[in-house]
Amino acid sequence: MIEPKTVNAGPMPAAADDYTDLSRFFAPRAVALVGATDDTTRFGGRVLHQMIAFGGPTRVLPVNPGRSQAQGLRCYPSVTELPETPDHVGIILPAEKVLPVLEESHARGVRFATVFSGGYTETGTARGRELQAALRNFARTTGMRFMGPNCNGFMNFVDGFAMTATNSLPTTRPRPGNIGVVGQSGGVAQVSVMWRAQQAGLDISYQVSCGNCADLDPFDYARFMIEGDATEIVLLVLEGIPDGKKFIRTAELAAEREKPLVIFKCGRTERGVRAAASHTGAMTGADEVYDAAFRQFGLIRVEDTRELYETAIALRGKRWPRGRRPAMVTQSGGVVVQMSDFGEDLGLDWADYTEQTQTRLAEIIPGYGRVANPTDLTSVVSGKMTLFSEALDAIAADANVDVAIPVFTMARRAELDHAAALALASPKPVVVLWTGGCRDDATHNVAGMVRSGIAAYADTQACMQGVHAAIRYREFLDARRRRAAPARPPGCDANLARSLIAQAQTQTLTERTAKQVLAAYGLPVTAERLARTAAEAVQCAREIGMPVALKIESPDIPHKTEAGAIRLGLCTDADVQRAFGEVTDAARRYRAGATIDGVLIQRMAPPGVELILGLTTNPAFGLVLAAGIGGILVEALHDVAYRIPPIDRAEAHAMLGELRAYALLEGVRGQQRRDIDAIADCIVRLSWLAVDLGDTIAEVDVNPIIAFEHGACIVDALLVKR
Repeated sequence: MIEPKTVNAGPMPAAADDYTDLSRFFAPRAVALVGATDDTTRFGGRVLHQMIAFGGPTRVLPVNPGRSQAQGLRCYPSVTELPETPDHVGIILPAEKVLPVLEESHARGVRFATVFSGGYTETGTARGRELQAALRNFARTTGMRFMGPNCNGFMNFVDGFAMTATNSLPTTRPRPGNIGVVGQSGGVAQVSVMWRAQQAGLDISYQVSCGNCADLDPFDYARFMIEGDATEIVLLVLEGIPDGKKFIRTAELAAEREKPLVIFKCGRTERGVRAAASHTGAMTGADEVYDAAFRQFGLIRVEDTRELYETAIALRGKRWPRGRRPAMVTQSGGVVVQMSDFGEDLGLDWADYTEQTQTRLAEIIPGYGRVANPTDLTSVVSGKMTLFSEALDAIAADANVDVAIPVFTMARRAELDHAAALALASPKPVVVLWTGGCRDDATHNVAGMVRSGIAAYADTQACMQGVHAAIRYREFLDARRRRAAPARPPGCDANLARSLIAQAQTQTLTERTAKQVLAAYGLPVTAERLARTAAEAVQCAREIGMPVALKIESPDIPHKTEAGAIRLGLCTDADVQRAFGEVTDAARRYRAGATIDGVLIQRMAPPGVELILGLTTNPAFGLVLAAGIGGILVEALHDVAYRIPPIDRAEAHAMLGELRAYALLEGVRGQQRRDIDAIADCIVRLSWLAVDLGDTIAEVDVNPIIAFEHGACIVDALLVKR
């Protein structure tokens, strides 16, 4: 048995529906900075300098009892003595002195704060955790909301306000854009993402570096950006999901508004909390659950910070490809090979040109023969430079083409401008790949094209990844529009299931009771009876019908195979009588002193494909649904798909379709197709059990459930109470 692990998740975050309008957080009419100073080599001096240099309309009120002025502004001794009540207070003080200033600010009527100070949970000390818990409790008690602690602040390019110490801002404030950036780290979010995005030609609406997130978390800021008109795409750099319900609400809102969320999740190798006893708990890593949740709710996950802003380039404008059929035209044969490989790796289907397009291309480049896609015009464009633009127009107009990709190396400005004009005017996306320079205008570059609103790239892989991300997001939105909200299937008796769980005397339910809970939700289980003597075992076997299986029933032995306390395929009275003694002896040897309720006599299930279904607890999302290849190979093969409950039939089928072993269900090497619909129905029902009974259940392990040609049956199950 895997021993349970105790997890201290800290104070609970705000309720998922506890949304605060952050308009005055990001655009305060007046702001105070406690800890302001003249010295711009110090943190307080840098923050004050950026607030002033950003040049917005916000009135800046420095606070420092040891100074009469700071950087040309009058300095006040305390928040209480300010001439007006600010909307927002920034705090740069030792950790021990922060809470009194928050209390003073709240008494003055201030609604928002940013706590730059460090010395909290990031220290790994008990005192740091205690101080951060006090800040969080203050926010929950008063309703005053704050960013941080241990943060680097934020920038609002839309309204012209910054409260940050970053050195990533140029002397002249960049123009506002439509890309939001949210991260916990200052260096990563402000430099690796925001600054690099601006260098690539993208303009930013808001940027947040929110630190420890003791109160407001990344999805509070993301939701503010999604709610507003200024932001079209939000780029997220996160170490984890602090509140799963808030994440889901934010993701659903983003999908409703068709505003993509692109996420770089740090710490892919971090293992999640493993549940006490189940196979599903033992094989579920937190990152696998995050990955599934991102796909389920439409977030686009990328592998590094560079991919964040490069993906945003292809997502702007909401002109996403209607299908998976790109077309490419180039003057470089080598690029054709690269693009073909990348496209195949990403599962894209290079479009077959229509006869109309083939006829038009034959007119443009006579004698060239039938044109393939990707299209290499190397040998013919050198004599007449307009040929490339004419061929691009024909390909972009093709009804079979979902996205056109003109590829340039060393090009003339006229060719590049033609592609740019087509990209702006075309009803379908045109993504420019420009790997070289401009032959007759050295000032023209890829960043300039991006700045003008063109989806343009300098690297082949980044281009194809951007196209693929836009295709996947369009597919997600289309699938979302087709689906209704998940509905609870008939035959789910939550009251009966809850009663069975409550009556159980141990935390780990016996297999028999666990199956009764599952049966209350309409899941099919084996016929079985409990015997306390060998004679009872023989009688039960006769009544159920042989062949039968015998299994020890003990709350202390959740995995009977490991204990050797199971016998299969018993066909005679003598076999049953002998097996009864063997399994009880094996159980006592495996765990001395274990409580043994008896031996379960179970009808043998016919052969089929063995799967595992399960629920395991995740710190962010609660109970997470798992489905995979089952039996004894579950942990070895690790072929599992995950979802956040509840789900519908279509999502259940999608889960099964993700499995490498899905072909076994469809039938291979002469085997019959299994009842995939029956398994999908079981997955849906288990997902609703999680929704209804999540407050009482820590984990569920259904292993195996056997898929037959018609129907399915649960052979073994385990349930652990919360």
